[in-house]
Amino acid sequence: MTDETAIVARNVDFGYDRRLVLESVNLEIRESSFVAVIGPNGGGKSTLLRLLLGLSSPRRGELRVFGRSPAQARRLIGYMPQHLEFDASFPITVEEVVELGALGQGRSWGPVPSGLRRSIDEAMHRVGCDPWRRLPFSSLSGGQKQIVLIARAMVGHPRLLLLDEPTANLDPTVQDLFFRLLSELRRETTVVLVSHDVGFVSQWCDTVVCVNRSVVTHPATEVDAETLAAIFGAGTMHLVHHHHDGGASSQ
Repeated sequence: MTDETAIVARNVDFGYDRRLVLESVNLEIRESSFVAVIGPNGGGKSTLLRLLLGLSSPRRGELRVFGRSPAQARRLIGYMPQHLEFDASFPITVEEVVELGALGQGRSWGPVPSGLRRSIDEAMHRVGCDPWRRLPFSSLSGGQKQIVLIARAMVGHPRLLLLDEPTANLDPTVQDLFFRLLSELRRETTVVLVSHDVGFVSQWCDTVVCVNRSVVTHPATEVDAETLAAIFGAGTMHLVHHHHDGGASSQ
């Protein structure tokens, strides 16, 4: 892990009209971290992602990504949305979906330059989706589609990878493989993952960012059922740990 700071937020507020969604956010994420962003629905997780992507601007405070504004740092960021669906009749291949990631690198429609082609091939090889490159994207399983979307986000070798609910609707075995892949990718990029499933936290992540209007950061090893109950406002919470063998235990 390097000592460079990937993300810094200082006293950030953001809201819509008169309603504050995020208030007095202070956050620091080191480069090469694997970070989970958790919190209740409506707590501000997606808003935090929009701010990091430069799609929204803070009402107050300062937000920096690798020392730049999020808009200036956009080419350093890979983004994996929660859903990327195509009409099943639309003839787009896996390779073409990955190529869409190059549009965020300043490329317009047309033939792919040789240098960018190498980046696309490297991204597909890195996540292991080369064998599917000629297949229709719509023919893949849910887990395979998520892997392809990671390849799409990795085109351009981003220093920061943002993922929005990437394991929603995936079975536990596929989730485990997915987190193994992300754990490998964090050797070369900072990984920030928004999720409702907190079971993976203790096994895979080193930092947990808890978002519920305000933001509190914990080492993953310190997140327990009591912490989660405070975050989600639940009377009783059970923290389920996913294991490498696909099993789980609770506390």
